[in-house]
Amino acid sequence: MNRRDLLKAALAIPFLPAVLPRMLSPALAGVVPTSPFRSRVRPGDAAWPSAARWEALRRDVGGRLLKLESPFANCVVTPTSAACSEALRHLKNPYYIGDQPALTQTSGWVDAWTSQPSAYAVAAENAADVVAAVNFAREHHLRLVVKGGGHSYQGTSDAPDSLLVWTRHMNDVTLHDAFVAQGCSGRQAPQPAVTVGAGAMWIDAYDAVTTRGGRYVQGGGCTTVGVAGLVQSGGFGSFSKNYGTAAAGLLEAEIVTADGVVRIANACTNPDLFWGIKGGGGGSLGVVTRLTLRMRELPETFGVVSGAIKASSDTAYRELIARAIAFYRSDLFNPHWGEQMVFRSNNTLRISMLFQGLEQKQAEQIWAPFLDWIRARKQYAFASEIKILGMPARHIWDPGFLQKYAPGAMVADDRSGAPRNHVLWAGDQGQVGQFLHGYKSAWMPASLLREDRQAALADAVFASTRQWETAFHFNKGLAGAPADEIAAAKDTATNPAVLDAFALAIIAGEGPPAFPGMPGPGPDLTGARHAAASMGKAMDELLKVAPDAGSYVSESDYFERDWQAAFWGTNYPKLAAVKRKYDPDGLFFVHHGVGSERWSADGFTQVASR
Repeated sequence: MNRRDLLKAALAIPFLPAVLPRMLSPALAGVVPTSPFRSRVRPGDAAWPSAARWEALRRDVGGRLLKLESPFANCVVTPTSAACSEALRHLKNPYYIGDQPALTQTSGWVDAWTSQPSAYAVAAENAADVVAAVNFAREHHLRLVVKGGGHSYQGTSDAPDSLLVWTRHMNDVTLHDAFVAQGCSGRQAPQPAVTVGAGAMWIDAYDAVTTRGGRYVQGGGCTTVGVAGLVQSGGFGSFSKNYGTAAAGLLEAEIVTADGVVRIANACTNPDLFWGIKGGGGGSLGVVTRLTLRMRELPETFGVVSGAIKASSDTAYRELIARAIAFYRSDLFNPHWGEQMVFRSNNTLRISMLFQGLEQKQAEQIWAPFLDWIRARKQYAFASEIKILGMPARHIWDPGFLQKYAPGAMVADDRSGAPRNHVLWAGDQGQVGQFLHGYKSAWMPASLLREDRQAALADAVFASTRQWETAFHFNKGLAGAPADEIAAAKDTATNPAVLDAFALAIIAGEGPPAFPGMPGPGPDLTGARHAAASMGKAMDELLKVAPDAGSYVSESDYFERDWQAAFWGTNYPKLAAVKRKYDPDGLFFVHHGVGSERWSADGFTQVASR
């Protein structure tokens, strides 16, 4: 039995059938299931709330109850309608999509899920609105969904026939010079921090903290991702190799649990819930309404290295892969460097690396030997010249500065009256509305960078590229990070495999937006399935050298069979215990979320006792 099998066996313990309590130790007996089976109700069911009850909820939330319909719902019948035309015009604008409670940032995944609006949504503006929604869903046995940024690839911020808690308007951002978590006075030293509402996007936080405040907060690379969702999933950004994960930087959260109680969670108050929020996955333990995150000193410089190198043959490409891996190990495997090298199937290495704490000249000196090696060999050419640029760190999310310094780097929200800071990286626009064909990830252990393992790693990467392009996201593995950041991440629910991973390998592919009701032929399902099969074969090649690799919950395979072990490793039993304590009846359900093994795939029917 290998380590993965042993882990799976251990993870199964909290979910053994009720006939086994006499076989368990007293310590485990408390986790044996006891709750009865039940189902949630749908529209048309006899138990579905009456119009009068929905009206009562509307009054309780100050009129902020919305009956949802997709803006594409009538496009086939009336393709020139105002709603349809506006939606099609802004189809690649993530800010527009995020402002539609009936839409999600990803339009679906072949043979997995399709973006479908909830029946109703509470457009929450405060914790009291969330409490009303949670109580209503619990009392009426409704499927409950939570959406802030709406970026879930797994479709977890989306479900038909459900009640949606939509937190988009809870987006306040407040800076603190000396924050102490509630109940921690005398136990924690005051420190700079930022408090954000559950609906805030990372660009909201970066604008306040960095552009205007001159400090740093660890968040996500994509500016339109929701703060709350990223933190609950672990949370990697471009500079995580130095600053750790967003989850590890959480100081306090306000969360509404399944009993409708507003709880404070931090290291001193409800510490088990606090730990679970830090990487346990969004939408499983409650509705987070507010988060406070640690602020850091801002380095003088951020910078980028970008370009692409083309090899003239398979043999030359295999050598280029090996050289790139060796170069990463010798010069880039440290807190200064993050982001990606993408090994493409057309024998091209695309480089998109970011750095912090180095001047541009220092970065140029680091890269010079590798680039000189390329230039000295005829079998390589620059598909796009390698550019190395440094800039004042305070302006990395400043659209006014970037418009002059790096025109075209960012794309603005194109709607009239849009906030000046609402921009996204141009390279992220392809993801907006995407219809996924497949998405796989694996944390690559740092042991593969040893000199005696590098050849095997290079062979695996080359073999993988014969099937699909393979990206190494170096900032999404914490090996090489400062020791205190690794220790902080260890005290989260994130899979411990990340602590010793030098990168997260991602193999993914997508097609254009395919929201139901959009005019046109729809997605090419045959092609999508063929692509998904190729991605699977590509990941299989990597797993030959990393057979026990874990996977990042936010960027992972919808069809992952061993998801408990893959997403949380040895942390899953503890997470399951937190789930049973704060949500014993399973009100909160997301696909492959903590405790979801008790429910049918759509989350409506309980299939196992807890």
